[in-house]
Amino acid sequence: MTVVVRGAGDGPFPTEVDASGHRFTADEPVDAGGGNTGPAPYDLLLAALGACTAMTVRLYAGRRGWPLQGVTVTLDHDRIHAQDCADCMTKEGRLDRISLALQLTGDLTPDQRGQLLEVARRCPVHRTLTSELVVDLKPAG
Repeated sequence: MTVVVRGAGDGPFPTEVDASGHRFTADEPVDAGGGNTGPAPYDLLLAALGACTAMTVRLYAGRRGWPLQGVTVTLDHDRIHAQDCADCMTKEGRLDRISLALQLTGDLTPDQRGQLLEVARRCPVHRTLTSELVVDLKPAG
C-alpha cells in the first residue's frame, strides 16, 4: 500500500492526499493557521484508528453470528504530563494520549461485549500505534 501526499494550494498546510485512488485534501484548522479545507493530520490518525476498530469489531461479531447492530467509536487526542499516567513507562515530559470510547449496540451478552472490547484492542492500526514503530525517512528518487 502506498499513499502519496503533495503540498497543494496557498500556504504551508493544504495538502492533497491520494490513498489507493481516493483523493482528498488535508489541512489545519483556521485557528492553527490553515484554511480548514480538510481534516487535520491528527484527525486522519484518529479516523484510521477508529475505522480499523469498528471494522475489526464488526468482522469478529459477524463471523460469530453475534447480534451486533452497530459500532460507534469516539476518539480524542491530547498531550498529558507523563507523571499523570500511572501505567506509562515514560515518567518525564509529556506524552500523547488517545482516548477511545466504544459504543456497541445490539442484544449482546456481557461476555460478548467483553470479548469485543478485547478484539478492539487487537485491530491492526491499534497494534501498530502501540508497538515499536520505525519510520524510514529517505530522499525519494
